Amino acid sequence: MDNEHGSELGTQEYWESSYNREIRNYKSHGDVGEIWFDEDSQQRVIDWLLKQEEICKQTTVLDVGCGNGMFLVGLANEGFSQLTGVDYSPKAVELAQNIAQDNNLSITYKVADLTQLQNELGTFDVVHDKGTFDAISLCPDNPKEKRALYLTTVEKLLRTADSLFIITSCNWTEEELATNFGEKFVRHHTIPTPTFKFGGKVGNVVTSVVFKKL
Repeated sequence: MDNEHGSELGTQEYWESSYNREIRNYKSHGDVGEIWFDEDSQQRVIDWLLKQEEICKQTTVLDVGCGNGMFLVGLANEGFSQLTGVDYSPKAVELAQNIAQDNNLSITYKVADLTQLQNELGTFDVVHDKGTFDAISLCPDNPKEKRALYLTTVEKLLRTADSLFIITSCNWTEEELATNFGEKFVRHHTIPTPTFKFGGKVGNVVTSVVFKKL
């Protein structure tokens, strides 16, 4: 798959404008906003985390490119208490903070660009990405370099070798992700996602893979 073509989906301006509109919608009629792709993937990841014996409700979770924060809202509703979301769009963070506050949920949100090294965020047991690596891949300006910087940052955000990096993508296959991440991460588990059949071949609309540090 050719993932080198830029798109407005890879620009901060696009997301700022989008989340500015969604803040207005939320404040006027409580609409938390659009799901970029595959809203079921969020619940699949949460269900998988709940089944892992080593994951407890005090596990520290970082959601990168958190958008409106609904993944963390889902975890908070399951009793998780150490939750942090980051997004490079200040408007996304503002929307997520409003939603968490209105639901009386204690979730930390910060503005951060994961293509720049983040020392102030700390380290986490679980780092979750749904669509952020995809968006970075669509950046019109040096996407390959930005992907490499992002992966370097994620590696440093993982607390230990047993910490989990969970990524859901609609642009990359499982094998492409494993190849892209091979220098820093090893595939740990694949979370099943819906399949389709076309021309005798079976494929996935989205891919959800769990990695650990090499």
